[in-house]
Amino acid sequence: MSFKIYTKTGDKGKTSLIGGTKVPKSDVRIDAYGTVDELNSYIGLVNDYIADPGTKHLLREIQDRLFTIGAALACDPDKETKLKIPDLHEADIALLENSIDQMNEELPVMKSFILPGGHVAVSTCHIARCVCRRTERLCVGMKEHDMFIEPLVLKYINRLSDYLFVLARWVGHKLGADEIPWKPRV
Repeated sequence: MSFKIYTKTGDKGKTSLIGGTKVPKSDVRIDAYGTVDELNSYIGLVNDYIADPGTKHLLREIQDRLFTIGAALACDPDKETKLKIPDLHEADIALLENSIDQMNEELPVMKSFILPGGHVAVSTCHIARCVCRRTERLCVGMKEHDMFIEPLVLKYINRLSDYLFVLARWVGHKLGADEIPWKPRV
């Protein structure tokens, strides 16, 4: 299957939502699903640093869910679409929560805030977490501007940022990297 990657339809700063509605590329909905795409790319980078097969598999599942979220955000909620858009399930959130709980069982109790760093894999997890939080802020902004967003999307993105924080700690623990405690100036 061959097709051209460039269509030239966006050359004037507009793009189409699924459903055909044209919007500016600066639209908050475009910003939200573009940031989901950025997050998905960072999750791929995190996965490149991971050796544990179970974690690698879960990260691929997370990438699939992020494509699902991106597709949902790319839809015009006021138009019917012929495309079958996959959806999220509570089980997707439970999967993250179970993984968080399992990793936490292996980790020492946090006694202070920790700074990102200690190993490139740990830092990459923290970057993904930050992009996830930005995604969440954009999605909440959509909701505050009365733009439709599936409540499960907000819940999943929120839990995903928690997962990425714990993953950063767990990866560092597995690699033997010291956590860097924040020692504020007084």
